[in-house]
Amino acid sequence: MGNWLNYKYLLVFTLPLFLAMGSNKESQKIWGFFGHKRINRIAVFTLPQEMFGFYKDHIEYLTEHAVDPDKRRYAVEGEAQCHYIDLDHYYKPGEDPFTIMPRRWYDAVAKFTEDTLQTYGIVPWHINVMKLKLQKAFETKNVDLILKYSADIGHYIGDAHVPLHTTENYNGQMTGQRGIHGLWESRLVEVNAEDYDYFVGKGKYVKSIVDFAWEAVEASHLALDSVLRIEKELTAEFPSDKKYSYEQRGNTTISVYSYDFSQEYHKRMNGMVERRMRAAIIAVGSIWYTAWVDAGQPDLSALQNVQPSAELLEEMRQLEEHFHNEKHKGRICE
Repeated sequence: MGNWLNYKYLLVFTLPLFLAMGSNKESQKIWGFFGHKRINRIAVFTLPQEMFGFYKDHIEYLTEHAVDPDKRRYAVEGEAQCHYIDLDHYYKPGEDPFTIMPRRWYDAVAKFTEDTLQTYGIVPWHINVMKLKLQKAFETKNVDLILKYSADIGHYIGDAHVPLHTTENYNGQMTGQRGIHGLWESRLVEVNAEDYDYFVGKGKYVKSIVDFAWEAVEASHLALDSVLRIEKELTAEFPSDKKYSYEQRGNTTISVYSYDFSQEYHKRMNGMVERRMRAAIIAVGSIWYTAWVDAGQPDLSALQNVQPSAELLEEMRQLEEHFHNEKHKGRICE
């Protein structure tokens, strides 16, 4: 009971502070950078006491580097497909994609070939790969890899909870709704995140990471029709000159979905974005926890004060430089 009371105390009195420290409104991309950072940040508070100290001490790294996979996605060949799965490539209208697509990797390869899977996305399987990497990092007590893989897997889990990461029509480009990706993942989170309920409870042990990841993808895909339909209905009703507005971001003036349009879309979806974000947060904490348990529950207290190595920080610096200076590869979903 004492541990639970301590956990509740930390949530009530320290979560608002940690949220305020990590709430910069910056240029947003996938889940928005802002959304991904918030998911990783709050997932720390779902962990048991044995893990919480280490993760809390490194919460700034886990927050800032929640977006590293997106930076690699735009710069590194082979990264993009780890963020999505185009389920609608595999089925016709009226068919059930979750009976057509095998959950196990080798069964899916046998049915569709690895080249096809790589072309149309591998996110649920990649989450399992990343969990095994994180588990190994815990086993060896490698602080650099624990931090790197914890931040990375949080990103992929977040992506699996986004409906538009489960379709070839990922940015509405096939239905005359180009820009809906940024609207759903970035604009709605940016406008409403401070009003979301982040008290999601504690992470739980996950028996099958693959099944867990597929359940997230299935829930996301089942919401896809509403994401597209509601935006199209609202656009038809909304004054065309009121759909967009201009905002100042640093020294740049950019066009964004207007506050009124965004809020009406948010209202009509009945809190969908918040629900998917909450599900992503508890999923991240649960998979961090599962990797730690499967590694034998190593004592992390001795690692709390160990900082990321100079080598890891240099790797991150080079990634940042490459992201800003090189031509983007893969899907652009702004």
